[in-house]
Amino acid sequence: MADLTSDAIASNFQKFSISQSDAGRELVLQLAGTNLTHANLQAVYSYITTAHGSAGTGDSAFTVAAIGTADGTPFVSGTTDTVFMRVQGTGDLTLADADAGVAGLTITTVAVFQPAK
Repeated sequence: MADLTSDAIASNFQKFSISQSDAGRELVLQLAGTNLTHANLQAVYSYITTAHGSAGTGDSAFTVAAIGTADGTPFVSGTTDTVFMRVQGTGDLTLADADAGVAGLTITTVAVFQPAK
């Protein structure tokens, strides 16, 4: 068995670095409002998955990888107040526009995962 006590291994044992193994970036977005509906989520989904701009300006299209709630309970249209979306992409995403005009909806980025540089 290999020697696991060398200085190089021991000095890095149980240390973590900010990193991510997938291509592009992953963002965890929190969508908060009162009694969110399927139409609210569809408006945000449609905005996020469509490119807005050209030639490197404006928001890029992202892929929605997951939708869920903080405690894993099902989304109930007209009842649920907070939903999380995990989105994947390589460009920019302007959250002020991502609410797609849904009144009373606030979108914030709660986590960013990106490849180490």
